[in-house]
Amino acid sequence: MHSEAGLPGADCLAIRSYRDDDWPAVCAVHDRTRPDALRGSCDARAFVPLAAEQEEIASFQRSQKFVACLREHIVGFVGVDGTYHSWLYVDPAYYGQGLGRRLLRVGLGLIGPQAWTIALAGNIRARRLYESEGF
Repeated sequence: MHSEAGLPGADCLAIRSYRDDDWPAVCAVHDRTRPDALRGSCDARAFVPLAAEQEEIASFQRSQKFVACLREHIVGFVGVDGTYHSWLYVDPAYYGQGLGRRLLRVGLGLIGPQAWTIALAGNIRARRLYESEGF
């Protein structure tokens, strides 16, 4: 478990391994965040909740995952699948506070310099983050 500084209540923030009972909270973070990721790249009607998308569930299950918790509340998650940085979502209430970068670095620490990912062209926030970390 990693404690993190810089966020409100940072003394209560931890990044830990994903557990199966985290699934509902991870779905909630994904579903609150995904419309922002799609904006500027495709029609918002393309949004599908994580729990309803079988290919995404399979990708999620394959990935090694970590969650960021503020106290006991999951506020973000990251996943890696081999050298693919497969998942990175932060609850919109925590945007701009460095949590995405911290989670990204957890993933990069597992993968190393050969890491790669995919970001939608219109997801400027994600693209800037990935590019600032060498993608």
